[in-house]
Amino acid sequence: MDTMTLWHITGWEFAALAFAALLVGFSKTAVSGANTVSLAIFAAVLPARASTGVLLPVLIAGDVLAVLTYRRHAHWPTLWRLFPAVAAGVVFGTLFLMWADDGIVRTSIGAILLLMAAVTVWRRRAADKGDEPDSVGTRAGRVKARSYGVLGGFTTMVANAGGPVMSMYLLSAGFRKLGFLGTSAFFFLIVNVSKVPFSVGLGLIDGPSLLLDAALVLFVVPGALFGKWAVDRINQRLFEQLVIAATVVGGLQLLLR
Repeated sequence: MDTMTLWHITGWEFAALAFAALLVGFSKTAVSGANTVSLAIFAAVLPARASTGVLLPVLIAGDVLAVLTYRRHAHWPTLWRLFPAVAAGVVFGTLFLMWADDGIVRTSIGAILLLMAAVTVWRRRAADKGDEPDSVGTRAGRVKARSYGVLGGFTTMVANAGGPVMSMYLLSAGFRKLGFLGTSAFFFLIVNVSKVPFSVGLGLIDGPSLLLDAALVLFVVPGALFGKWAVDRINQRLFEQLVIAATVVGGLQLLLR
């Protein structure tokens, strides 16, 4: 990683990164998928590859706060079904990063996010409103979990953009607000921590990047506290609309950059 790039940022650029870190905290405890905006800010201020290494520890800090807040609401059967497919996606994403340039990465992920948003909107309009999260135990549910798991692992590895993909899966599986947040909190804490060795091996995380993270993590906490306050005031319908909107915005900004 280019140390000079990390330390020769202006005050305004640091302020932008700090705002992005605050938004990470908010997204982890309120509107999952909103941190695609954080991804865009980090990639705009820092070199694209370096930005993924700096952002990852910030995301992990947000994940820890989310787990502490919503740990009682996680749906573990769903998590166990997802992890093998996600692991395969992370490995595929690591291989993809070895040769793909930034343009290919952005275009691929942007297209996936928009496709997932469209599929989720269509499925939720046609679905039986009585479906519960344990529907993942059906054959169709297992196929869906594996498909979303691979996509989630791939996108989270190449650009820390797995949040919208998994948000679309959890919404399509019928999760309510607190179950959604509790399940995604544990999911991303485990997945993001598992990505650290891969990121270190690719040179995306090193001493200078961690020093910058130490400053940025301070802004994750107030964002998470604001998210916890806000989520109690957001009804289920608005919550789902915000998650889908954040996914569409994230996909568009990746395609249009």
